[in-house]
Amino acid sequence: METYEKVRTMREINQWSQEEMAEKLGMSTTGYAKIERGKSKINLDKLQQIANIFNINVSELIENNKPWVCVIGDNNYNLSHIYSNENLVLENEKLKLVIQHKDELLKQKEDEITVLKKLVAVLEAK
Repeated sequence: METYEKVRTMREINQWSQEEMAEKLGMSTTGYAKIERGKSKINLDKLQQIANIFNINVSELIENNKPWVCVIGDNNYNLSHIYSNENLVLENEKLKLVIQHKDELLKQKEDEITVLKKLVAVLEAK
C-alpha cells in the first residue's frame, strides 16, 4: 500500500473528512486532497505531522514493500522528501545534470582566468 493510500485509510478509520484533516494540518482541503491522491510529494515535516495526528510512527506510513531513502539538503534545493525507488532514478539523473552544469561553469571560469593571466603578463611586459 502506498503512503498516500495509508494516509487516506487512516483518515477514514478515524471517520474524519478531508476538510477536518486539512484543518488539523493547517492546509487547504485541495492541498490535502492532493496528498491523498498521491499527486504531491509529502515532505518529512508534513509526514511527521500526519503521523502525530494519527498517533503513530512515521515508519508506519512509509511504504513497507519498497526501498526508500531520505535525502536532506539545503542551498537552493528543498530535498527533504521521501523518495521511492523509481523516483530515485529520476532524482539521480537530475542531480547528475546539476553537477554537469556546475562542471561546465567551472571550466568556463578556469578559461577566463587563463585569458586574464595572459593579459596581465602582456601588460606587465610593457
